[in-house]
Amino acid sequence: MAKLAFLGLGVMGYPMAGHLRNAGHEVTVYNRTTAKAEAWAAEHGGDFAETPREAVSEAEFVMSCVGNDEDLRAVVLGAAGALAGMAPGSVFVDHTTVSATVTRELAAQAAEQGVGWVDAPVSGGQAGAENGQLAIMCGGEETHFAAAEPVIDAYAKAIVHFGDIGAGQLTKMINQVCIAGAIQSISEGLFFAMQAGLDAKKVADLVSQGAGGSWQLANRAGTMVDNEFDHGFAVDWMRKDLGIALAQGKEMGVSLPVTALVDQFYAEVQQLGGGRWDTSSLIQRFRKMHGQDI
Repeated sequence: MAKLAFLGLGVMGYPMAGHLRNAGHEVTVYNRTTAKAEAWAAEHGGDFAETPREAVSEAEFVMSCVGNDEDLRAVVLGAAGALAGMAPGSVFVDHTTVSATVTRELAAQAAEQGVGWVDAPVSGGQAGAENGQLAIMCGGEETHFAAAEPVIDAYAKAIVHFGDIGAGQLTKMINQVCIAGAIQSISEGLFFAMQAGLDAKKVADLVSQGAGGSWQLANRAGTMVDNEFDHGFAVDWMRKDLGIALAQGKEMGVSLPVTALVDQFYAEVQQLGGGRWDTSSLIQRFRKMHGQDI
């Protein structure tokens, strides 16, 4: 059992930190809104701190799951940041979906004081976090990954090391690119089925048994047909992630035309007031175009 800190208690981080505590680890949490950290500590029997630096005191591993590049910098850097309190030999495990650029920047600063870094973004959404069934894609030195793997296994169904620092973030970009294309095609197919007078749920169930099947089709078709989007991964966050992927593609000279198009479709969903809707709400564009209720 290890002494841990977890920074960021959003819809993902809150249950992830809980799994670590349930596994028997000593866990201290930090959240920008201290009341949430207090609530977590009361529920799980761990401790909370008012700054990242205080939270990581004596921690062997520090996990983070915050919002974006700047949020990550905010909890890592500065006099009250995590690096100011981490001891040489400890390892920072970042579960935030951020750019490979900020990952390499912060990992380099961590290395200067003998702190290891593993970039470990996750896939599986809120349900995956709550059920401890996340797919975790990792980058970093092999020794740091090997040390962290048994700890993060508390909330994982799959953990894979892809290479050096930043490799985990690059893999997460690919994950989001694939999701975006899949949801757009499912939206087109389901709306086509409904307009054709077919039972779209039955169509989705059959298609999911064949070569057209996917996690998105199996888990989101029903709610898409029922016009329900108050769950899952928000459009606002998806646009953040796709922006990271598009910027990385531009830097590499790699064209991502479908991703760029779907990103603009998500912008239209935001304009419909759907920034906090689940990503499967892409189908709402079709309802709007055809004058249907959204």
